[in-house]
Amino acid sequence: MNKSIVTVGGISEVAADYDLFIFDLWGVVHDGVTVYPGAADCLRRLRQMGARVVLLSNAPRPSNSVAGHLAEMGVASDLYDWLLTSGEATANSLAALDPRPAYFHLGPVRNQSTLDACRGREVALDEAELILCTGLFDDEVDQAADYRNMLQGAIERDLPLICANPDLVVMRGAEMVPCAGAVATLYEALGGEVRRFGKPYPEIFDLLFAASPHIPRDRAVMVGDGLATDIQGARRAGIDAIWITGGIHADDVGWCPDGRFDAGRMRRFAEQSGERPRAALASLRW
Repeated sequence: MNKSIVTVGGISEVAADYDLFIFDLWGVVHDGVTVYPGAADCLRRLRQMGARVVLLSNAPRPSNSVAGHLAEMGVASDLYDWLLTSGEATANSLAALDPRPAYFHLGPVRNQSTLDACRGREVALDEAELILCTGLFDDEVDQAADYRNMLQGAIERDLPLICANPDLVVMRGAEMVPCAGAVATLYEALGGEVRRFGKPYPEIFDLLFAASPHIPRDRAVMVGDGLATDIQGARRAGIDAIWITGGIHADDVGWCPDGRFDAGRMRRFAEQSGERPRAALASLRW
C-alpha cells in the first residue's frame, strides 16, 4: 500500500506543488518548550515565495493564547498568515449556545483562557450539564485511567463530554504526556457521549478552507507528525499530507537525532495505521 511514500530532505522539494501549507505545531514546529531548528526558516521561506501558511493545532486554548506562546519561543506572527486551534473552535461552539450550559472543567488551571472564551458557567461536577475537557488536571502525574470512577459517575448522569483536544499524547520536551483525547477515549469506552473539536475531524478543516476560498484543496498540504490526527485529518479533508517522522512516532520508525529513520519501518507503520501520506520528512526544514 505505502510503497509510494517518498522520503524528502526538505519542504523545498515539494513547495512548488502547493499554495497553502497547513502546519501542526507540537512535534512539527516546536516541542512545547523550544522551536525545532530550521522550522522558523521554513515558514519564512514559504511566505517569501507567496504561499499561504496556516498553523492548525489541537491545542485546547484559544488561538491568541497560543500565538503569545509561539512569540515567546521565537515564532513571530509574520511567519504565518493564520493560526487556528481546536480550543478556539470549542470555545466558539459553546459560546454560541443559548442558553449557555453549566459545565465542569476537567483540565489544568493554565487553560483558564478557554473557559473565559466559552462564556459559560463553571460549576461542580454534580451541578454540571456537560464536561468540558481540555486535558488532565496534572498531565505530568495523572493518567486518564485515574479518572475512571469520576467519569463513570458522570456517565450515569448522561453528561456529554466536550473534548477540546483530540490528541491522545503530545511531546513536551523529551517527555510524552497524555492529552484530553485520552480522557475522551476512556469516556467513550465506558459508554459516554463525546464530541471532539480539532484534527482529524473535517469541520476544523472546513473552517480553514472557508477562510481561503480561492485555494482549491488539490493545492493544499498538511504537514504533521500524528498519523491519527494530522495525516488522517488531511485524508478526510481531501488534501495531501507530509509526515514529520521525528514527532510522536519517532520510536515507531527508528528515528535518530541525526535525522535518519528506517524507511521500511516508516512505510510498514503507516500501512498498519491505514494512512498514506504523500511524503515523509525527518523534521521540518526547508
